[in-house]
Amino acid sequence: MIDNHNHPPSLMRIFYGLAAAGALIFIAVAIVGDTARAWQAYLLNFLFFSAIAQGAVLFSALMHTVKARWSGPLADVAESFAAFFPVSLALFLILFLGRQYVFPWLHEDLHGKEVWLNLPFLFGRDFIGLCLLYGLGLVFLYHRLYFTLTARGARGPLGRRLLDRWARKTVDEQRMAGRTTVFAILYLLAFAIVLSLIGYDLVMAADPHWYSTLFGAYSFVKAVYIGFGALIVLSASLHMSERNSYQVQENQFHDIGKLFFAFCLVWADFFYAQFVVIWYGNIPEETSYIIERTMATPWNTLAWTIFIGCFIAPFIILINRRIKTRPRAMTVICLLVMSGIWLEHYLLLGPAFHHHAEHLPLGWVEAAVAIGFFGLLAAAVTAYFKKLPELLENGEPDRLTVEAG
Repeated sequence: MIDNHNHPPSLMRIFYGLAAAGALIFIAVAIVGDTARAWQAYLLNFLFFSAIAQGAVLFSALMHTVKARWSGPLADVAESFAAFFPVSLALFLILFLGRQYVFPWLHEDLHGKEVWLNLPFLFGRDFIGLCLLYGLGLVFLYHRLYFTLTARGARGPLGRRLLDRWARKTVDEQRMAGRTTVFAILYLLAFAIVLSLIGYDLVMAADPHWYSTLFGAYSFVKAVYIGFGALIVLSASLHMSERNSYQVQENQFHDIGKLFFAFCLVWADFFYAQFVVIWYGNIPEETSYIIERTMATPWNTLAWTIFIGCFIAPFIILINRRIKTRPRAMTVICLLVMSGIWLEHYLLLGPAFHHHAEHLPLGWVEAAVAIGFFGLLAAAVTAYFKKLPELLENGEPDRLTVEAG
């Protein structure tokens, strides 16, 4: 995605062009075409791309918290996804304009759930939750950058400005290290709580008469899965490029590959745990949700595609140790899984928006809006490395241990 700070304008133009094209198609469809479909595609892609950024930053917070010594260059790249946080918050606010198309419960009898499912309270609590999550992530990043930039120096504009700021005052490194750990832990806690809340409010509530107590945990595990996948794809792209000095060692690719494999199992475990409880309980209110998405046409084919793409295929392939050390192979597998989770978001939301669909209502509108969101994410990450080009240089492999004291 980012490979040459000497030629960022052309790369940025491509990403801005993708974002503009997606935005124009979304606006055109929303105004003169199928307005509901445009906003539903917007919701789908907001959830997916926000989860990628949130899950990738979680990698750095997690590695710092557990004092992992192997993750240095991977953590630097993971932190770049924090650049999408302000964009994601703005996109959430824009979602309010399409509220009548993305909340099918607005005109239904909610049987006592009106206290929880009402627009002012829903948008208010989700906005506060996202502000808290993103605020903690950015404060954690600020403290992490102190150790990165003081060790490597800075040649980018943002890095020089930060070093000047720290040089004007006395910084207690032990205290800074302690704060880094505190904010890392707070980000991990906020990640679990806020993504559970978003999962309940924006996905599960699309079918307001169905509920699952595991849905929140399932939502944030899914975000970790695709966040790690995006981190591998970006790190592999930078590693294979000859236009920068960024390198990831073979054992580091192997370790992140094992972690990705582990979350493949965790994702499947949460899916099964949720499924088996509903199957055993056999309550019509709960089973109808599962039957519609896994057994009824046209959604059943999509459900099997997702299960194979997100679990069966990566499980079989990633058992092989050598695969996990090969950047190109891992890129293909991670893109397969991320595509599967994008479809999984659609599977969860689609039946609530398209009752009695005879054909899968998935087409170019959803793909075009996805390209626009990808352009925004890629532009944000590219801008981050343009401001902080020194992060594409290799540092000490055990820097995280030094920070943690």
